[in-house]
Amino acid sequence: MRQHKPLISIIVPVYNVKPYLEKCLASIAAQTYPNKEVILVDDASTDGGGRLCDEWAAAAEWLQVVHLPQNSGLSAARNEGVRRAQGEFITFIDSDDYVEPRLLQKLYDALAESGAEVSICGTDGLGTGQEPARVYQRTEAVCAMAGRSPFLWTAWGKLYPAALVKKYPFDSRALCCEDLLFFYQILGEISCISYVPDRLYHYVYRAGSLINNGIDERRCTVLAVLDHICEDARHNLPETADGFAQLALDTAVRLGMQAVEAGSAQKDLFGYLRRFRRHCRRHFSLNALRLCPHGKGVTAQLLLYGNTAAFWCMAVVYRQLKKWKRSGDADGQN
Repeated sequence: MRQHKPLISIIVPVYNVKPYLEKCLASIAAQTYPNKEVILVDDASTDGGGRLCDEWAAAAEWLQVVHLPQNSGLSAARNEGVRRAQGEFITFIDSDDYVEPRLLQKLYDALAESGAEVSICGTDGLGTGQEPARVYQRTEAVCAMAGRSPFLWTAWGKLYPAALVKKYPFDSRALCCEDLLFFYQILGEISCISYVPDRLYHYVYRAGSLINNGIDERRCTVLAVLDHICEDARHNLPETADGFAQLALDTAVRLGMQAVEAGSAQKDLFGYLRRFRRHCRRHFSLNALRLCPHGKGVTAQLLLYGNTAAFWCMAVVYRQLKKWKRSGDADGQN
């Protein structure tokens, strides 16, 4: 049976997530798809994660470990894994997340049955919506991504042709948004995406991770990436331009909400809010606004476009309501 299934390469970058790594690797080992290779790229971990990778590699012929001599970042680690990949298809799994046993089989079957170039599965842990299985044309995929339903622009949770991934290495200059730029480049090469609603990828929330630790200059590199994508889309993928503009508006609002959520720990809060307002105004249009799937999102985007103080008031009220809800939920469990 093995020879009838194309080889799928799984790229797993590893850096200082040892408490999560065993569960991740166990979930990969449990895959029902029969023909896989796993490439663990240890990005100079200092917590013993590299040794754990070696222990797994010693016991599994389908798993290899690459140890980078110094910490080089997520993009460099992924690119090294891609360079070594021998599979016809490639997927990415972050080493602090875990997956269901049917992940590879479901993603491969979706490609084989639909004729799409990329397949995407449902995920949990990030608040995405869920829709029935279907094939998304490129413009539809951008609108779905901008509305965060049913999928995001993350590199993981997707199956790609290896040739396409090797054509577009991750850009280390993008820092926290390398996935967005990578996925945009992939979209420019394909016509459709097959979506599988099964929640096969589990995103694990870590309080100390980059996206859950307030706003800083590194987080803000996503604004420059979106500026580039929106400009490029207007010229080269004009049918997607409004969708990417909505993604830019949504991103500005989410960064603003996270800055307010950080409270007194957030340095130069209003300086960041003014920056997000400029980004919102740069990409604002009624066509883009119409693509926002929720009324509260429209309200937040309009408030940020209009006045940072008004947006701040809204965000503070929302933060307080969330605290009350969490408190009420906790009381209900006692």
